[in-house]
Amino acid sequence: MDTRQLEYFVAVADELNFTRAAQRVFAAQSTVSAGIRSLERELGGALFERDPHRVGLTPLGRQMLDAARDTLEAAERMRALADTTGGLRGQLSVGVFTNLTTIDLPGIMGEFHTRHPLVDLRLGPSPSGSTGLAKDVRLGRIDVAFMGLPGRLPDLLYQRLAVSPFVAVLPDSHPLASRPMVMLADLASERWVDAREGFGNRITLDRALEARGIDRRVSTEVSDLGEIPRFVAARLGVAVMPALTVLPAAGTVTVPVGDGIDWVLSAVARPRPSATAQALLGLLAEHFGEPAVMPAVAGTTPQESAGVPRWKA
Repeated sequence: MDTRQLEYFVAVADELNFTRAAQRVFAAQSTVSAGIRSLERELGGALFERDPHRVGLTPLGRQMLDAARDTLEAAERMRALADTTGGLRGQLSVGVFTNLTTIDLPGIMGEFHTRHPLVDLRLGPSPSGSTGLAKDVRLGRIDVAFMGLPGRLPDLLYQRLAVSPFVAVLPDSHPLASRPMVMLADLASERWVDAREGFGNRITLDRALEARGIDRRVSTEVSDLGEIPRFVAARLGVAVMPALTVLPAAGTVTVPVGDGIDWVLSAVARPRPSATAQALLGLLAEHFGEPAVMPAVAGTTPQESAGVPRWKA
């Protein structure tokens, strides 16, 4: 077997779809199918159950998947060690937020490119927000992800970047717009604009509302956090967002929320990241002063963030 066959296997296992897997590894679908068949012959058993409607891993496939990932990661480390040029090369896939303009992500990536010009960058969001980005990292679809889920994920390398308080985004004509501070209970009866379920900011806010016994009506959901203030300006509802994610919109005001809720921006990677992923995490540590830490015990909370840079509105 060769590593390319293993790449095909891992891609199909992640996507459970030969067409998407072929797109991911930049190969023809027929090439991926042939590589899988060759691997199955060498291993002496089927890796996938196939029918016209679905693709699924067989028991053998499930047993082999972690070993295949480990082999690919080891092969990448060997290539890095054998590189006599002293420079990283390859591809780095990064999950990002489309609206995180208050952090100079282009500048960080530009600096990364200057240091590692032979590494190609692939940046993109997930339609299901931080939940989808974390899943993509676990499955090996992307190498590093920026995410805003509360607490630490127990099975991923975790690097805290910043902590942001929540603010209310209100139409400028709203009765509470002139207050120096509002509480979540003040907004309970309003219509709300928010991100879709799965986004880290919404999960954090929903937990805070539940802890206070507050029910709300989310009448408008959007998949781009940066658009929320514009929908508030259109009088579709109020919003409560991390200050770090708010893009100012004409016709709105932001008011601090007095409930003491914080949103934690983090970067995550698999426990044994590639050399390129390690390089990006190192660069982020330089910018934000927080080194990456190994997978944490489940249950760590955002309140355990003493010493993390706090973003100021």
